[in-house]
Amino acid sequence: MRSGRTALTVALLGVALSGCVGSGTSPNAQDDPGPAQIVERWTSCAEAAPHAGTMPIAPPAPGRSASPAPRGLASPAPQGSASPALDAPAVGRIDSAFTPVTAVLCGGEIRPRPGGGREQVATERRADEIGSLTAALRLPDQRADGEAVCTLDLLVPPWLALLDDRGRWLRPYLPADSCGKPRREVRAALDGLRLTTVDSRTVREIESAAAEAAGCGQRWADMVWVETTVGRPGPLAPGAVADAGPLRLCVYRVSPAEQGGVKPAGDFAYGGALPPDRQASVVRALATTRPATHCVIPASRFAVLRPMDGGGRESYVELDGCRRVMVVPPSGGPRLGQGDAALAALLGPV
Repeated sequence: MRSGRTALTVALLGVALSGCVGSGTSPNAQDDPGPAQIVERWTSCAEAAPHAGTMPIAPPAPGRSASPAPRGLASPAPQGSASPALDAPAVGRIDSAFTPVTAVLCGGEIRPRPGGGREQVATERRADEIGSLTAALRLPDQRADGEAVCTLDLLVPPWLALLDDRGRWLRPYLPADSCGKPRREVRAALDGLRLTTVDSRTVREIESAAAEAAGCGQRWADMVWVETTVGRPGPLAPGAVADAGPLRLCVYRVSPAEQGGVKPAGDFAYGGALPPDRQASVVRALATTRPATHCVIPASRFAVLRPMDGGGRESYVELDGCRRVMVVPPSGGPRLGQGDAALAALLGPV
């Protein structure tokens, strides 16, 4: 078991001031909730909140279909939204006849895998010293006074349950401040909990050991298909591609279900640093491509070539299907050319 002191996850979607001020009414559209529904017996996060900590935990990054989130991210559902569990108890105020003795937080985290790579894990964590939290949860909502300035950062509380000494439990309402976010007293109390992890289960692989060793993302989007479907890349002029230092090769497979979609997602197949002699041949092939022919056959495999230092241009090559080539320079729009089987052969396993 592990202990920790951090409970409240902060998802920073933007920290600039929103420019809006309080309107003189409650930040919540509904009235203050009534008493929380009390459930007779707690079982586990896996049963009470099966989706807490299991949902995708970050929006896709450019070029990728998925991207890992900061470690320790809890359930993505904001406080006040419906629980994903079937027949979930209603969130509400703590009844005076209910005396909480334990807090349970259902969430998740990204952690290294023993053999390499990373995985998403759903966790159940508990704290028994919850006097400050209980007091904070009994506070009223703060009303806007017309002077409050609210920021755009989004606070994402964990999926929280309180248990009494009989094993009964409820989901408490988190009192809001004048901007509709959990009050600072609630945040401080959650952050101050001494938590022990009592259960965890693997949800999904985020990054395989092979992808980590190759320096490639586990999933990537087929940007040749994306750009040629929703845009019109300019022509790739002969000689426009120059050798700019060591390159990393990452190759992805696109499942039949993804092929032809809006943003087809590929799963890592193989990759690594290109050997210098093969890189020279690849660069020559990219520099001598002819204009792309009209084609609408989705690729089942594509390659991404990126500088080992992480800067500079990206090059995409469809390894089957239309076999097109697209180069994305550091500035300016993407450029499209026509590849062939010989170029695809150069991009085999390293």
